[in-house]
Amino acid sequence: MSGHLDSAELVRKDRASEGGLAERRKGFRALVEARQGVLLPGAANALTARVIENLGFQAVYLTGAGLTNTHLGMPDLGLIAPTEIAETASRISDVCALPLVIDIDTGFGNALNTYRTVQMMERAGAAALQLEDQIFPKKCGHFSGKGVVPMEDMTGKLKACLDARTDPNLMIIARTDARAVLGIEAALERAHIMAETGADIIFVEAPRSVEEIRKIGALPKPQLMNIVMGGLTPMLSLEELREAGFSLVLYANAALQASVLAMNNVLGHLQSHGSLHGIEDQLASFEERQRVVRKDYFDALDARYKQD
Repeated sequence: MSGHLDSAELVRKDRASEGGLAERRKGFRALVEARQGVLLPGAANALTARVIENLGFQAVYLTGAGLTNTHLGMPDLGLIAPTEIAETASRISDVCALPLVIDIDTGFGNALNTYRTVQMMERAGAAALQLEDQIFPKKCGHFSGKGVVPMEDMTGKLKACLDARTDPNLMIIARTDARAVLGIEAALERAHIMAETGADIIFVEAPRSVEEIRKIGALPKPQLMNIVMGGLTPMLSLEELREAGFSLVLYANAALQASVLAMNNVLGHLQSHGSLHGIEDQLASFEERQRVVRKDYFDALDARYKQD
Protein backbone atom coordinates (compact mmCIF):
# COMPACT_ATOMS: atom_id res chain seq x y z
CA MET A 1 0.00 0.00 0.00
CA SER A 2 2.87 2.37 0.76
CA GLY A 3 3.97 2.15 -2.86
CA HIS A 4 0.55 3.43 -3.90
CA LEU A 5 0.84 6.34 -1.49
CA ASP A 6 4.24 7.23 -2.91
CA SER A 7 2.93 7.08 -6.47
CA ALA A 8 -0.11 9.17 -5.54
CA GLU A 9 2.17 11.85 -4.13
CA LEU A 10 4.29 11.87 -7.28
CA VAL A 11 1.20 12.20 -9.47
CA ARG A 12 -0.20 14.98 -7.26
CA LYS A 13 3.04 16.97 -7.47
CA ASP A 14 3.21 16.50 -11.23
CA ARG A 15 -0.33 17.77 -11.66
CA ALA A 16 0.28 20.72 -9.36
CA SER A 17 3.32 21.78 -11.39
CA GLU A 18 1.31 21.92 -14.61
CA GLY A 19 -1.15 24.66 -13.66
CA GLY A 20 -4.16 25.52 -15.80
CA LEU A 21 -4.27 27.18 -19.21
CA ALA A 22 -5.73 30.33 -17.69
CA GLU A 23 -2.75 30.60 -15.34
CA ARG A 24 -0.29 29.99 -18.18
CA ARG A 25 -1.86 32.78 -20.22
CA LYS A 26 -1.93 35.17 -17.29
CA GLY A 27 1.71 34.39 -16.52
CA PHE A 28 2.77 34.87 -20.13
CA ARG A 29 1.05 38.25 -20.32
CA ALA A 30 3.01 39.35 -17.26
CA LEU A 31 6.27 38.20 -18.87
CA VAL A 32 5.51 40.14 -22.03
CA GLU A 33 4.47 43.32 -20.27
CA ALA A 34 7.69 43.30 -18.21
CA ARG A 35 9.65 43.86 -21.48
CA GLN A 36 12.70 41.96 -20.28
CA GLY A 37 13.64 40.19 -23.52
CA VAL A 38 12.37 36.72 -22.61
CA LEU A 39 14.01 34.01 -24.72
CA LEU A 40 11.44 32.11 -26.77
CA PRO A 41 12.85 28.88 -28.29
CA GLY A 42 10.88 27.02 -30.93
CA ALA A 43 9.65 23.44 -30.88
CA ALA A 44 8.16 21.40 -33.70
CA ASN A 45 7.06 18.53 -31.49
CA ALA A 46 6.29 17.59 -27.90
CA LEU A 47 9.72 16.04 -27.22
CA THR A 48 11.50 19.29 -28.07
CA ALA A 49 9.05 21.19 -25.88
CA ARG A 50 9.92 18.85 -23.00
CA VAL A 51 13.63 19.59 -23.46
CA ILE A 52 12.93 23.33 -23.54
CA GLU A 53 10.93 23.11 -20.32
CA ASN A 54 13.58 20.98 -18.60
CA LEU A 55 16.25 23.54 -19.43
CA GLY A 56 14.37 26.24 -17.57
CA PHE A 57 13.00 28.45 -20.37
CA GLN A 58 9.86 30.43 -19.55
CA ALA A 59 7.82 29.84 -22.71
CA VAL A 60 7.85 27.78 -25.90
CA TYR A 61 6.98 28.59 -29.53
CA LEU A 62 5.30 26.17 -31.92
CA THR A 63 7.04 27.00 -35.18
CA GLY A 64 5.13 26.66 -38.43
CA ALA A 65 8.36 26.42 -40.42
CA GLY A 66 9.78 23.80 -38.08
CA LEU A 67 6.55 21.79 -38.11
CA THR A 68 6.51 21.85 -41.92
CA ASN A 69 10.17 20.81 -42.12
CA THR A 70 9.88 18.14 -39.43
CA HIS A 71 6.49 16.58 -40.10
CA LEU A 72 6.25 17.03 -43.86
CA GLY A 73 9.92 17.17 -44.87
CA MET A 74 9.00 20.23 -46.96
CA PRO A 75 10.02 23.92 -46.98
CA ASP A 76 8.13 26.72 -45.25
CA LEU A 77 5.85 27.70 -48.13
CA GLY A 78 2.41 27.64 -46.53
CA LEU A 79 1.99 23.89 -46.93
CA ILE A 80 0.94 23.02 -43.36
CA ALA A 81 -2.74 22.85 -42.39
CA PRO A 82 -4.34 24.39 -39.28
CA THR A 83 -5.51 20.97 -38.10
CA GLU A 84 -1.91 19.71 -38.15
CA ILE A 85 -0.81 22.70 -36.08
CA ALA A 86 -3.68 22.29 -33.60
CA GLU A 87 -2.94 18.59 -33.16
CA THR A 88 0.73 19.30 -32.45
CA ALA A 89 -0.21 22.14 -30.08
CA SER A 90 -2.47 19.79 -28.12
CA ARG A 91 0.32 17.24 -27.81
CA ILE A 92 2.72 19.90 -26.53
CA SER A 93 0.18 21.31 -24.07
CA ASP A 94 -0.44 17.81 -22.69
CA VAL A 95 3.17 17.31 -21.60
CA CYS A 96 4.64 20.81 -21.25
CA ALA A 97 3.46 23.32 -18.64
CA LEU A 98 5.09 26.33 -20.31
CA PRO A 99 2.98 29.02 -22.01
CA LEU A 100 2.68 28.05 -25.68
CA VAL A 101 2.97 30.60 -28.50
CA ILE A 102 1.54 29.26 -31.78
CA ASP A 103 2.43 30.42 -35.28
CA ILE A 104 -0.83 30.53 -37.30
CA ASP A 105 0.74 31.94 -40.47
CA THR A 106 -1.86 34.05 -42.32
CA GLY A 107 -4.85 32.63 -40.49
CA PHE A 108 -5.37 30.05 -43.27
CA GLY A 109 -7.74 32.15 -45.33
CA ASN A 110 -9.86 35.25 -44.83
CA ALA A 111 -11.09 36.79 -41.58
CA LEU A 112 -13.69 34.05 -41.08
CA ASN A 113 -11.05 31.34 -41.47
CA THR A 114 -8.86 33.25 -39.03
CA TYR A 115 -11.73 33.41 -36.52
CA ARG A 116 -12.12 29.63 -36.61
CA THR A 117 -8.35 29.11 -36.44
CA VAL A 118 -8.18 31.14 -33.23
CA GLN A 119 -10.96 29.04 -31.70
CA MET A 120 -9.09 25.84 -32.60
CA MET A 121 -5.77 27.03 -31.21
CA GLU A 122 -7.23 28.40 -27.99
CA ARG A 123 -8.79 25.00 -27.31
CA ALA A 124 -5.44 23.37 -28.15
CA GLY A 125 -3.69 25.30 -25.37
CA ALA A 126 -2.33 28.53 -26.87
CA ALA A 127 -1.13 31.34 -24.62
CA ALA A 128 -0.49 33.55 -27.67
CA LEU A 129 -1.11 33.39 -31.42
CA GLN A 130 1.02 34.92 -34.15
CA LEU A 131 -0.74 36.20 -37.29
CA GLU A 132 1.11 37.64 -40.28
CA ASP A 133 0.20 39.93 -43.19
CA GLN A 134 1.70 37.92 -46.06
CA ILE A 135 -0.35 36.89 -49.07
CA PHE A 136 -1.33 33.23 -49.19
CA PRO A 137 0.52 30.94 -49.64
CA LYS A 138 3.06 32.53 -47.29
CA LYS A 139 6.81 32.01 -47.29
CA CYS A 140 9.49 31.93 -44.62
CA GLY A 141 10.15 35.48 -43.47
CA HIS A 142 13.77 35.25 -44.65
CA PHE A 143 12.91 33.95 -48.17
CA SER A 144 12.74 36.25 -51.19
CA GLY A 145 9.62 36.76 -53.29
CA LYS A 146 7.17 37.55 -50.49
CA GLY A 147 4.09 39.72 -50.79
CA VAL A 148 1.80 41.38 -48.24
CA VAL A 149 -1.96 41.83 -48.25
CA PRO A 150 -3.65 45.24 -48.19
CA MET A 151 -3.67 46.66 -44.67
CA GLU A 152 -7.47 46.55 -44.44
CA ASP A 153 -7.33 42.77 -44.94
CA MET A 154 -4.86 42.40 -42.09
CA THR A 155 -6.85 44.62 -39.72
CA GLY A 156 -9.96 42.58 -40.52
CA LYS A 157 -8.14 39.39 -39.55
CA LEU A 158 -6.80 41.01 -36.38
CA LYS A 159 -10.31 42.04 -35.36
CA ALA A 160 -11.43 38.45 -35.99
CA CYS A 161 -8.64 37.23 -33.66
CA LEU A 162 -9.71 39.60 -30.92
CA ASP A 163 -13.38 38.65 -31.27
CA ALA A 164 -12.73 34.90 -31.41
CA ARG A 165 -10.70 34.54 -28.23
CA THR A 166 -12.66 33.71 -25.11
CA ASP A 167 -9.82 34.36 -22.66
CA PRO A 168 -8.70 38.02 -22.79
CA ASN A 169 -5.23 36.88 -21.68
CA LEU A 170 -4.77 34.96 -24.92
CA MET A 171 -2.33 37.36 -26.57
CA ILE A 172 -2.40 38.22 -30.27
CA ILE A 173 0.95 38.80 -31.98
CA ALA A 174 0.66 40.80 -35.21
CA ARG A 175 3.52 40.21 -37.62
CA THR A 176 4.32 42.27 -40.69
CA ASP A 177 6.61 41.14 -43.49
CA ALA A 178 6.44 44.53 -45.18
CA ARG A 179 10.13 45.30 -44.56
CA ALA A 180 11.16 43.05 -47.46
CA VAL A 181 8.37 44.25 -49.75
CA LEU A 182 7.77 47.93 -49.00
CA GLY A 183 10.70 49.00 -46.82
CA ILE A 184 11.23 49.67 -43.13
CA GLU A 185 9.13 52.86 -42.90
CA ALA A 186 6.10 51.12 -44.41
CA ALA A 187 6.64 48.20 -42.04
CA LEU A 188 6.70 50.58 -39.06
CA GLU A 189 3.54 52.28 -40.30
CA ARG A 190 1.81 48.90 -40.51
CA ALA A 191 3.05 48.08 -37.01
CA HIS A 192 1.42 51.24 -35.65
CA ILE A 193 -1.88 50.37 -37.35
CA MET A 194 -1.76 46.82 -35.96
CA ALA A 195 -1.15 48.20 -32.47
CA GLU A 196 -4.06 50.64 -32.83
CA THR A 197 -6.30 47.78 -34.01
CA GLY A 198 -5.65 45.97 -30.73
CA ALA A 199 -2.74 43.58 -31.25
CA ASP A 200 -1.03 42.79 -27.95
CA ILE A 201 2.46 42.27 -29.40
CA ILE A 202 4.07 43.56 -32.61
CA PHE A 203 6.50 41.54 -34.72
CA VAL A 204 8.32 43.28 -37.59
CA GLU A 205 10.01 40.47 -39.47
CA ALA A 206 13.52 40.53 -40.92
CA PRO A 207 14.99 43.97 -40.15
CA ARG A 208 18.41 44.32 -41.76
CA SER A 209 20.39 46.64 -39.52
CA VAL A 210 20.92 47.59 -35.90
CA GLU A 211 19.29 50.95 -36.61
CA GLU A 212 16.14 49.24 -37.90
CA ILE A 213 16.05 46.97 -34.86
CA ARG A 214 16.19 49.98 -32.54
CA LYS A 215 13.36 51.70 -34.42
CA ILE A 216 11.22 48.60 -33.98
CA GLY A 217 12.06 48.36 -30.28
CA ALA A 218 10.80 51.94 -29.80
CA LEU A 219 7.26 51.09 -30.95
CA PRO A 220 4.60 51.61 -28.24
CA LYS A 221 3.38 48.01 -27.87
CA PRO A 222 5.54 45.08 -26.65
CA GLN A 223 7.79 43.79 -29.42
CA LEU A 224 9.09 40.41 -30.58
CA MET A 225 12.42 40.04 -32.38
CA ASN A 226 13.08 36.95 -34.48
CA ILE A 227 16.71 35.79 -34.72
CA VAL A 228 17.45 33.34 -37.53
CA MET A 229 20.87 31.75 -37.91
CA GLY A 230 21.86 32.49 -41.50
CA GLY A 231 18.94 34.91 -41.94
CA LEU A 232 18.75 38.61 -42.78
CA THR A 233 18.65 40.08 -39.26
CA PRO A 234 21.84 40.99 -37.33
CA MET A 235 22.35 38.60 -34.41
CA LEU A 236 22.46 41.01 -31.48
CA SER A 237 23.03 39.74 -27.96
CA LEU A 238 20.15 39.24 -25.57
CA GLU A 239 21.34 42.17 -23.47
CA GLU A 240 21.38 44.46 -26.54
CA LEU A 241 17.83 43.43 -27.44
CA ARG A 242 16.67 43.98 -23.88
CA GLU A 243 18.18 47.45 -23.93
CA ALA A 244 16.37 48.12 -27.21
CA GLY A 245 13.07 47.36 -25.47
CA PHE A 246 12.05 43.95 -26.79
CA SER A 247 9.73 41.75 -24.75
CA LEU A 248 10.43 38.49 -26.57
CA VAL A 249 13.46 37.18 -28.45
CA LEU A 250 12.49 34.31 -30.72
CA TYR A 251 14.83 31.52 -31.81
CA ALA A 252 12.19 29.59 -33.73
CA ASN A 253 14.30 26.85 -35.27
CA ALA A 254 17.55 26.67 -33.31
CA ALA A 255 16.59 23.23 -31.95
CA LEU A 256 15.63 22.04 -35.43
CA GLN A 257 18.89 23.21 -37.00
CA ALA A 258 20.87 21.60 -34.17
CA SER A 259 19.00 18.31 -34.59
CA VAL A 260 19.60 18.23 -38.36
CA LEU A 261 23.34 18.67 -37.77
CA ALA A 262 23.38 16.03 -35.02
CA MET A 263 21.46 13.50 -37.13
CA ASN A 264 23.83 14.02 -40.04
CA ASN A 265 26.88 13.59 -37.81
CA VAL A 266 25.69 10.47 -35.98
CA LEU A 267 24.00 8.72 -38.87
CA GLY A 268 26.86 9.66 -41.20
CA HIS A 269 29.26 8.00 -38.77
CA LEU A 270 27.00 4.93 -38.60
CA GLN A 271 26.87 4.73 -42.38
CA SER A 272 30.65 5.06 -42.70
CA HIS A 273 31.73 2.82 -39.81
CA GLY A 274 28.86 0.40 -39.34
CA SER A 275 28.57 1.19 -35.61
CA LEU A 276 28.35 4.05 -33.15
CA HIS A 277 31.69 3.24 -31.55
CA GLY A 278 33.70 6.39 -31.01
CA ILE A 279 30.81 8.85 -30.99
CA GLU A 280 28.90 7.64 -27.95
CA ASP A 281 29.35 11.07 -26.37
CA GLN A 282 27.23 12.60 -29.14
CA LEU A 283 24.13 10.66 -28.08
CA ALA A 284 21.91 11.15 -25.05
CA SER A 285 22.07 8.16 -22.77
CA PHE A 286 19.21 5.70 -22.55
CA GLU A 287 18.54 6.99 -19.03
CA GLU A 288 18.48 10.63 -20.14
CA ARG A 289 16.00 9.78 -22.88
CA GLN A 290 13.64 8.21 -20.32
CA ARG A 291 14.05 11.18 -17.97
CA VAL A 292 13.03 13.68 -20.64
CA VAL A 293 9.79 11.80 -21.35
CA ARG A 294 9.07 11.31 -17.60
CA LYS A 295 9.08 7.53 -17.51
CA ASP A 296 9.11 7.68 -13.70
CA TYR A 297 5.79 9.53 -13.79
CA PHE A 298 4.18 6.88 -15.97
CA ASP A 299 5.69 4.13 -13.82
CA ALA A 300 4.04 5.80 -10.82
CA LEU A 301 0.70 5.91 -12.63
CA ASP A 302 1.06 2.25 -13.49
CA ALA A 303 1.85 1.38 -9.86
CA ARG A 304 -1.07 3.45 -8.59
CA TYR A 305 -3.64 1.61 -10.68
CA LYS A 306 -2.37 -1.93 -10.20
CA GLN A 307 -4.13 -4.21 -7.78
CA ASP A 308 -2.33 -5.25 -4.58
